[in-house]
Amino acid sequence: MKRRPFHNGVLNHCYQRSADGGVLFYTYGDHLVYFTKYCLSARKYGIQVLALCQMPDHTHDAIQARRKEDLALFKQETNSWYARKLNDFAGTAAPVFESAFGSAQKWGDKKIRTNLIYVGNNPVERKLVCKAEEYRWNYLAHGTSDHPFSEKLVIRNAGWAMRKAVKEIRSTFEEGLPLNHQMLGRLFQTLNAQECQQLTDFIIKTYNVIDYETAAGYFGGYDNMLIAMHASTGSEYDIKETFTGKSDICYTRMSRMLQQSGKVKDIHEILSWTQDAKTDCFMYLLQKTDTPPEQIAKFLHLSREMQITNYH
Repeated sequence: MKRRPFHNGVLNHCYQRSADGGVLFYTYGDHLVYFTKYCLSARKYGIQVLALCQMPDHTHDAIQARRKEDLALFKQETNSWYARKLNDFAGTAAPVFESAFGSAQKWGDKKIRTNLIYVGNNPVERKLVCKAEEYRWNYLAHGTSDHPFSEKLVIRNAGWAMRKAVKEIRSTFEEGLPLNHQMLGRLFQTLNAQECQQLTDFIIKTYNVIDYETAAGYFGGYDNMLIAMHASTGSEYDIKETFTGKSDICYTRMSRMLQQSGKVKDIHEILSWTQDAKTDCFMYLLQKTDTPPEQIAKFLHLSREMQITNYH
């Protein structure tokens, strides 16, 4: 096995794929469950996070650790916990992440800037947004606002359900605990659409560990960092990333279609389907959407063999 290079104080670009190339994050809840555990584990192991991006089927982050062991434990704890919670919620027992994460060290300010641009712009590359800061799950917009995707939350003016949700989130954070799907589902169910956006921003603000000041310092300021991201998508030569299809927006559209058609109440139900049920859904989505078959297969977690059988 190839040894992972590590030097104290050097930025690591880490990349984590799903075990079968399928989708990791279907819903807001998935993103928040992962994020809250990620942030707590980063604090626990002394990880400095300069950038994080949660894409539908993989994650990127730019981080520094004091020891190689801290980096490994941080990744192992975060990923194994999320995998366990996702499987518990979906009623499955499948591997969620690849056994090992990819990493590449970035020496010098130029390579660090290029890497930060690359991590932030991953959703732009996949046509999820037009500008990096418009994507919720790279957390860039939280560098200058505690409510970038919602109206400002004023607790004294909030309704009873929102005040109760905020109190429970604060209490959970103060206990040093991450959020889980059941808790989030229960809290969001009591709120209207606007309040759900406010609570999402509040959760991110409460748990967030991203060091925006240090990241922006490589560009001479936060605004300059965004300008650099708008001007270039960056590049990554050390970690090979394979894209499927033209845009990742299809995963949200397929989720919405299946829920609106009544085929699922919760999109996570597809994770426990039989191969026959997934095959039937594959053909349904192939007929009803213009999504490439490879992305439908990723969405349904169909094996490569099943992809070939279904499409040909």
